[in-house]
Amino acid sequence: MRLFFLLFFLPILLFSRENPFFPVDSSQEIPLTSNQVQKLEPLKRATMTLPSTARTLESVTVEYKNLDGSIATKKIELGNAIDWHLPLFISQNYGASPELPQLSKKVKKSTQVKKKVLYKKIASLPFISFYAAGKKLKVITKDKLLRDFLLVKPHRIVCDFARQTDIRSYVKNMKKPSLFKKIRVGTHKGYYRVVIELDGYYQYKVRKTASGYIFTLL
Repeated sequence: MRLFFLLFFLPILLFSRENPFFPVDSSQEIPLTSNQVQKLEPLKRATMTLPSTARTLESVTVEYKNLDGSIATKKIELGNAIDWHLPLFISQNYGASPELPQLSKKVKKSTQVKKKVLYKKIASLPFISFYAAGKKLKVITKDKLLRDFLLVKPHRIVCDFARQTDIRSYVKNMKKPSLFKKIRVGTHKGYYRVVIELDGYYQYKVRKTASGYIFTLL
């Protein structure tokens, strides 16, 4: 009989707990949190500026803190072209609903004629003139472009035009805002050199026209 009671109560003793009113591993299932609420300034608007080498915004990653203090991130893929001159903003819009996706408007085929680019004269010499419009620089001249290349520090386009001339060195500083900061002209044997200083890092392409050349920054 004693052996029977011993065998009956032995499993109960093995599986008993000190406090039967709490579940097993309660410390692991219930995260420790604090009732103290940290008062932070509400987000109004944050700005970010990118270097002059930036051309495409590939993605945006936001790092945030959860209620339990853990840190998480959320990433949005974009792949949009940007203008590095303009800052990026992050803000909250209380009027927008995150649950309802915005319907994209149908793009109508435009029948309007493209607007003519309005160039502004920024520098001139008797045999060459410069007109700027955004990322375009129109060079009006009858002289042949012998060569053109890019140099850095500062970032500038160098152009050599065929002409024998003995003019003095010419320097013209541009007023802001302008992508073309300065134009310098110097004479050499059999040609003159035009140096176009830029406000940042660019590539460029050049196209021959009836009146000269057009340089387009990329």
